[in-house]
Amino acid sequence: MRDDEPRPRTASDDPAAQPGQAPGAARPAAAADPGAARDHAGSAAGSGTGALPRAARGGAAVATAAPAAGSASTEPGAGGPADGPVRGNGAAPAGPGAGAGTAPAVWIRRLAVAGLLLAAVNLRPAVTSLGPLMKEVRSGLGMSGAMAGLLTSVPAACFALFGFAAPRLARRRGPGAVVFAGMVAITAGLLLRPFAGSTVPFLAASALALAGIAVANVLMPVIVKRYFPDRVGPVTGLYSMALSLGTALAAALSVPLTDAMGHGWRLGLGVWAALAAVAVVVWLPLVRDRSAVPQQAATTGKAPARSAAAGEQGRITRSRTAWTMAAFFGLQGTSAYVTMGWMPQIFRDSGISAGQAGLLLALTMVLGVPLSFVLPPLAARMRSQGPIVLVLVAFQVAGYAGLWAAPAAAPWAWALLLGVANCAFPLVLTMIGMRARSGAGVVRLSAFAQSTGYLLSIPGPILVGALNQASGGWGLPLAMMLVLAVPQAVCGVLAGRNRHIEDEL
Repeated sequence: MRDDEPRPRTASDDPAAQPGQAPGAARPAAAADPGAARDHAGSAAGSGTGALPRAARGGAAVATAAPAAGSASTEPGAGGPADGPVRGNGAAPAGPGAGAGTAPAVWIRRLAVAGLLLAAVNLRPAVTSLGPLMKEVRSGLGMSGAMAGLLTSVPAACFALFGFAAPRLARRRGPGAVVFAGMVAITAGLLLRPFAGSTVPFLAASALALAGIAVANVLMPVIVKRYFPDRVGPVTGLYSMALSLGTALAAALSVPLTDAMGHGWRLGLGVWAALAAVAVVVWLPLVRDRSAVPQQAATTGKAPARSAAAGEQGRITRSRTAWTMAAFFGLQGTSAYVTMGWMPQIFRDSGISAGQAGLLLALTMVLGVPLSFVLPPLAARMRSQGPIVLVLVAFQVAGYAGLWAAPAAAPWAWALLLGVANCAFPLVLTMIGMRARSGAGVVRLSAFAQSTGYLLSIPGPILVGALNQASGGWGLPLAMMLVLAVPQAVCGVLAGRNRHIEDEL
């Protein structure tokens, strides 16, 4: 070979080539697949920071460690589920130290959507199917007014008690397994409730169903963030829309189903167990799914250290945002459970039939279907959600004022106003997802805000029942609800500020 003749390239000249690999093989393999080339380019920078802006736009906090020196590092799914299924070139995925997430398959994400929707549909029938039949249930079980008020507060008590346990259970078993167990509990509770012969067994069966609702309630924002970190607003809207649909269906159909089946209120309440059983079947494949968790957690069962530190350091009780979120959640929950538990009775006491009272409650609930689809994406685009809070509180005040002044004069108008006001629930769910940067932060904030909020909402329905029994009318209970609208507005505006709990811990 002459000195001026170019020397052929060897493997040692190509930094991208690996031992045992043909010279220059790394680049053609990456270039052959555009998806792999994109992943390769995102990791070749050394620290993986090129993938972070895309994940940040999706709302997911991704902790990425530097690849080991001399390794051919790729980051399949560095952008999270937003990128869809990983298109690889046959290279092995990044090791546990990389902290990369394993992107879920398309069918897993579709199954997760179906599971979210079915779970949401089943989160309220245990409560709203009871409201239109409350008079018959009280008569059949010999239940007093105060005990009926306690019954309307059982959902909040169960949500608070079991909601605190949901994050710990999710860390041990995975959120999919816990939601599946929740659907099983809902099915069992709804099946057992019609067989109760007195108040105590009825309350126990209701508590079993509500315990399942509680853990699913807390983990729904976590499931959304887990599988759809880039679409938190729209998917939360779909989930909230399905929740409102299930709420409305139970309110509208419980009385007609009871009349059609001809076996009294027991069968009218028990029929909703069939819908919960469908959700159990859909959630079964998601029990052991690990595709949307960090790679280290999927392979070793332990979360990456940086990811855990991002949302788990410090006590959540030190965060002012967490406290205002919990207070807002509790006050809007008080209004929601008073509406679901007592509004049909208010209408019936004013001379409206049981069937029409059920339809009025259904109207209140069904308004959440379109509004829950529009409201979360709108809130997600705003820096502060305070203006939306004030609008919803204004509708709430108008609705309660109408019920207080003349419930039978314009019942459809009052039901419509309170239906709009009830959309504070999808709003607060969206705010929970926005007030934390990391998945771990969302878990902690969701558990704290919902559990503490439900504790705060327990006295409201009980007081409404007790004040009604003591005064013989609904004027005093509704006046109390009008007063509570003031702190609800204040807490909602404060919780809606552009803050993150990680900055306050």
